[in-house]
Amino acid sequence: MTNARLVNAGDLPALLALYADCDVSRSAEPERAGQIWTQTLAREGLAIFVSDGGERIVATCMLITVPNLLRGGRQHGILENVATHPDFQGRGHGRAVVSAALAEAWKQDCHHVLMQSGRADPRVHRFYEACGFVPGLRTAYCARRPEN
Repeated sequence: MTNARLVNAGDLPALLALYADCDVSRSAEPERAGQIWTQTLAREGLAIFVSDGGERIVATCMLITVPNLLRGGRQHGILENVATHPDFQGRGHGRAVVSAALAEAWKQDCHHVLMQSGRADPRVHRFYEACGFVPGLRTAYCARRPEN
């Protein structure tokens, strides 16, 4: 059985190694990553969950909870940066971190948890649906920073 845990301050190198092994996105440069990590750990309403496979982190996701004046005052949850090492996919690590994030969101009285995927692979979408996400309930839009 795979388990998830909250990150600790010493997990940054292992997390960056996981991102480097995944087809997610380019990570911040090491010096900048350290600054971002310090800010991340200090930020209220942000939790990063990881799953360990042996001596390394093999899956992760970030839950952001946001206060909300609507929905009876119940928070919004946003799931971001979901990644599982390719060698560990299908072993329950991704489900463990997403399940831990959803459990925390419900504990924090979130009305819902939103997530988006830019991946075209149907297996990715089946994974999210198996975790309880329902496609098509909302329409997602994305504004990108203008190139200077």
